Amino acid sequence: MPSTTTETPAQQDGASLSHGLKQRHLSMIALGGVIGAGLFVGSGAGIAAAGPSIVVAYTLSGLLVMLVMRMLGEMSAAYPSSGSFSAHAERAIGPWAGFTVGWAFWVLLCTAVGLEGIGAAKIVTGWLPGTPEWAWVALFMVVFCVTNLAAVKNFGEFEFWFAALKVGAIGLFLVLGVLAIVGVLPGTTAPGTTNLTGEGGFLPNGGEGLVVGLLASVFAYGGLETVTIAAAESQDPVRGVASAVRTAMWRIALFYIGSMAVIVTLVPWDAKEVVEKGPYVAALDHLDIPGAGQVMNVVVLVALLSAMNANVYGASRIAYSLVARGQGPKALGRVSGGVPRMGVLASCVFGFGCVVLSYWRPDDVFSWLLNMTGAVILVVWIFIAVSQLRLRGRLEREAPEKLTVRMWAFPVLTWVALAGMAAVFVLMAREPDTRVQLYSTGGMTAALAAAGYGWQKARAARA
Repeated sequence: MPSTTTETPAQQDGASLSHGLKQRHLSMIALGGVIGAGLFVGSGAGIAAAGPSIVVAYTLSGLLVMLVMRMLGEMSAAYPSSGSFSAHAERAIGPWAGFTVGWAFWVLLCTAVGLEGIGAAKIVTGWLPGTPEWAWVALFMVVFCVTNLAAVKNFGEFEFWFAALKVGAIGLFLVLGVLAIVGVLPGTTAPGTTNLTGEGGFLPNGGEGLVVGLLASVFAYGGLETVTIAAAESQDPVRGVASAVRTAMWRIALFYIGSMAVIVTLVPWDAKEVVEKGPYVAALDHLDIPGAGQVMNVVVLVALLSAMNANVYGASRIAYSLVARGQGPKALGRVSGGVPRMGVLASCVFGFGCVVLSYWRPDDVFSWLLNMTGAVILVVWIFIAVSQLRLRGRLEREAPEKLTVRMWAFPVLTWVALAGMAAVFVLMAREPDTRVQLYSTGGMTAALAAAGYGWQKARAARA
């Protein structure tokens, strides 16, 4: 049953956390947050599987993400909270739901911090061979831990400049790519449709390849939720969320779908460099622009460091919100200087623990952890959709003035989004590589739901 807590998570957050994020921070987080490490690093495998049809895969998954962001934006504008979808799930479905999706997402973010640190360290050791990867990961972890411990404005400043660099780089990439495609870039010849229709055609690996590419593209969009978490600590949360959500469509279309279209038009989809170097570096090397590939490696490094910073921040705020609602160890909710410092420390320690496991037990414990978090983002999206379905009617009856952002064609498109999520689950169950992730995530979600429901019943009995 829905939560009956009299003090809402938004009120709790506002009483304890600072509001140190400025509108320029939030605007750039929204703009640059859509350009994630998954786009730069993970898209190569999707192109290798789907070929030119990766554009279709990113379009389909992008449409689904747009619907999810619109639903989340509607709730976050009405109820700003650092708990974001976890707080909305508690309000709409019940405390057990907020507990389940909140702690599942916390584990996902902390694991991602470790993975991104490893990816960033690999790039640096490529430039400085002989230096140990773990030492670079430790350095990055310390930097972002200290940054997030100090004040939320430090997180905002890091993300502002990280995002500005990413947006500038990918914007320049798109301009150069389009000029090369039309044949006006010096030293290049217009490729026409050769790479789109040759080498096996637009669907070189058939429907199965498109499915693999679709699944890869779905998970490349992870991290878009950070802006709704950060909005609770901004000077004008409602305005920040509304602006981020309303511009999500063109940002996804331009940065994700647009860049995939440029890459597969310029470079043969089966070129080994697409996977080995990454699709963006491969495309720039193909244009024979001196030093461009290394510049893009710098941008990929920045994207990974940006994701680390954002995930440390997001994990600490999700943990704080859960504790503020009585759903976690009280120590993680202690706030000093407007920052949940124990939450930051715990998130960093968990993340570095994942790094240690990747070296110590890569084939069993670390692999199990990766599989367990593999489909968490889909679980989060389902809770978002169900929560929006239940909260919309309540808002229209009790506080229509809070509906500053509205879900399109409600409830039809909410149900369409849920159907799309169900379809992705079915596709994951069909593929051997993703089936184990689906089942592992399902097991963790079920365990958390049982723990959350038991906690909810025990709290009700004490009341």
